[in-house]
Amino acid sequence: MTPFGAELRRIRRERGLTLKEMASGLEISPAYLSALEHGHRGRPSLRFVHAVCQYLGIIWDEAEALERLAALSHPRVTIDTAGLSPAATELANRLSETVSSLPQERIDALLAVMQEAEETAQTRSDAGLQDSN
Repeated sequence: MTPFGAELRRIRRERGLTLKEMASGLEISPAYLSALEHGHRGRPSLRFVHAVCQYLGIIWDEAEALERLAALSHPRVTIDTAGLSPAATELANRLSETVSSLPQERIDALLAVMQEAEETAQTRSDAGLQDSN
């Protein structure tokens, strides 16, 4: 299952929609919607994400979050480490080899570290923009 698929399923169920009802509203097949929810389809297009948001009445921050999850939901990832450090290449390869056997708590911990680094970089970037104004 992908992050987008899991969130889409959660929202659909929260709103009391069946797979068939939502698929009909989006003018797609129930099989395609099911495949998206279960991560058997690749990353959805931005156009599809916008259609989902419009159909479900999702706006602002929630729509932005769904777009972000869609961008992070390609089930077959390729990491290009050309030009990066040997440690970055090792990390990418080791993650590729071990991700399927990592316990959920380890995955959650790694994601938390990455989220913290992303937030720190964004804060620094924002501070740099403020200094230049």
